Amino acid sequence: MLFKEESGLESTAQIQAFKDAWDWDKATQATFEDLRLTAPIPLQKLLQTFYDLLGPNQMMAYLVMMTPRLLELHRVLKPTGSLYLHCDPTASHYLKLILDTIFGAQNFRNEIVWKRTSAHSDAKRYAKVSDTLFFYTKSSRFVWNTPRTQYDDQYVKSHYTNVDKEGRRFRYDNLVKPRGSMGYFYTLLGCSPPPNGWRMPESKATQWLVEGRIEIPPKGKIPAYKRYLDEMEGAVVTNVWSDISPVNSQAKDSLGYPTQKPLALLERIIQASSNAGDWILDPFCGCGTAIVAAQKFNRNWVGIDITHLAIALHKGRLQEIFGLLPKCNYVVKGEPTDLAAAKVLAKDDPYQFQFWAVSLIQALPYGAQAGSKEGKKGSDRGIDGYLSFVDGRPPKPQTGIVQVKSGKVGPRDIRDLRGTVEREGAALGVFITLELPTQEMLKEALSAGFYRSNTYEEDYPRLQILTVAELLQGGKVALPPKYRHALEQQAKRIEDEEQMDLGLK
Repeated sequence: MLFKEESGLESTAQIQAFKDAWDWDKATQATFEDLRLTAPIPLQKLLQTFYDLLGPNQMMAYLVMMTPRLLELHRVLKPTGSLYLHCDPTASHYLKLILDTIFGAQNFRNEIVWKRTSAHSDAKRYAKVSDTLFFYTKSSRFVWNTPRTQYDDQYVKSHYTNVDKEGRRFRYDNLVKPRGSMGYFYTLLGCSPPPNGWRMPESKATQWLVEGRIEIPPKGKIPAYKRYLDEMEGAVVTNVWSDISPVNSQAKDSLGYPTQKPLALLERIIQASSNAGDWILDPFCGCGTAIVAAQKFNRNWVGIDITHLAIALHKGRLQEIFGLLPKCNYVVKGEPTDLAAAKVLAKDDPYQFQFWAVSLIQALPYGAQAGSKEGKKGSDRGIDGYLSFVDGRPPKPQTGIVQVKSGKVGPRDIRDLRGTVEREGAALGVFITLELPTQEMLKEALSAGFYRSNTYEEDYPRLQILTVAELLQGGKVALPPKYRHALEQQAKRIEDEEQMDLGLK
């Protein structure tokens, strides 16, 4: 939802993309009053206590923002479902009390400590290197798949000290168990039975003896089981996670989002607390890591975010990683679907209009490509987005520059785009406009010539002008076939679905 206060000022809810900032304002006060009247009684009392303690400051504003969302998440969660909430120590103690009140203290499962960064120096205090993940369930009937990880080298060297003739590492494990257990095979090895008995029945003992799994260790007197390292599931994951590194700002998968979660973190959570076909909901979707992990492991998913920049990033990641396209493989709700809605968005928030328009041609916003911390348009050097494709002999990555204009346009805009394309060494440029281009603009674009694809031996206009109206009607950028093929497949599938829908009606 994009909106402004009646005064004309931007609402604090419509914050800068990828920047968390909460202030106590009229909307926060109204939400607080509503919660004091409608929330469950224990929650009303808790929030009033927080208000008496904190007053109307930013922390209280954040807690008031989170509370109705946590209530809704609890409402829609299945009895077998789980909730993970990621936070830092600034608010974790307040949030845990809210979660205990909403979910019930009996449904608190873990406080997971994630070491998200390496050691560094903080002035006059212990260095902060960890965040918190609270793990709650709706009931005691929750899905749980025990997560495991590889044993570390030190553990392997200290425990799996033996190597058999085939080079397989193993350790000798105890076969005895509490008194009263039955056992039979000890006489076969010429030793007395232990006073507390053996672990297994005769059939299992005979099987392991035949397989050579039971023997007396070189320096022992009691038979032991040979437990092989390559057959172990791995170490059980504890509530301290130090094996998942944060996203490096220079990494290929970095999108410039300061709190971007590493994919491995979401993969662990989703695999542990859901099964294939289950639903994953991320109500603060950011740059979409949760839905990428959900898609990877065959889960259904819903992602929610407040900015079109975030939605544009989601589209780009889903296409790049899985070849998924909007309207074909998933539905985007809340975006403009006609020209009138596009004009409203452009008037209300030009930056969000820009991010949305860039996503219409499956391009990435400039902020994501350049690693902008906030995704806002600033010194963008005449670039609003990037298209990427592979072409040439040998094949090499090629770039298309995207510019978006929502106001009055003219030939000068096309000349500026041409200069940007030449300066950046890009293959071509795309100009997206809300208004109709003039004849002079079309002539200026044509004068830029063509991009020659050596791979496909085809020519493509070096500068291409597309209106928002055309894009909403299925218009597309002229690109080499490998890239264009995906867009054509999307259009064909949409057409087939529409025909099927008409037939059913």
